[in-house]
Amino acid sequence: MDVQKGIVARVQDDDYLPRLGRAIDAARGAGIPVVYVVVGFRPGRPEASARNKVFGALPPGAFTEDDPNVALHPDVTPREGEVVVTKRRVSAFTGSDLEVVLRAQGITHLVLTGIATSGVVLSTLRQAADLDYRLTVLSDACYDPDPEVHRVLTEKVFRGQAEVETVEEWVKTAAAG
Repeated sequence: MDVQKGIVARVQDDDYLPRLGRAIDAARGAGIPVVYVVVGFRPGRPEASARNKVFGALPPGAFTEDDPNVALHPDVTPREGEVVVTKRRVSAFTGSDLEVVLRAQGITHLVLTGIATSGVVLSTLRQAADLDYRLTVLSDACYDPDPEVHRVLTEKVFRGQAEVETVEEWVKTAAAG
């Protein structure tokens, strides 16, 4: 989630994208659908209220279709047939058709990754748990600019609603079926 050029540019972990790529490859190899989630707005960002502390403060044109930073990072390009969902808020569910896509495909277990752990991952996990999805978070395929926040979320908070594994642990599970 949110592995877009403008967001990845702020990641200070050179191994992040290769780890994420390994998880994506393992999912594909196990026949698990890969769904990409990006944040994006219409020109003029009519979906972003000035009252919204995150999106209302963005500079004009940021994360609109004309912004080159809105594109998915080339290291994680979707394959033909893989779904890209555009969300309008922090949670992958809010302002998107993600739930419709998941229901149509009969998906009941989500494996979450993304930037930032304290943003899209936390918000999506909380909403998905309330929607009764089974959840797994790949701790090292999530990134937060604050390492302590990332640690607390993945080691303490998320475990109340999700299984938390590393990419390597999950790859072994996915390969086993």
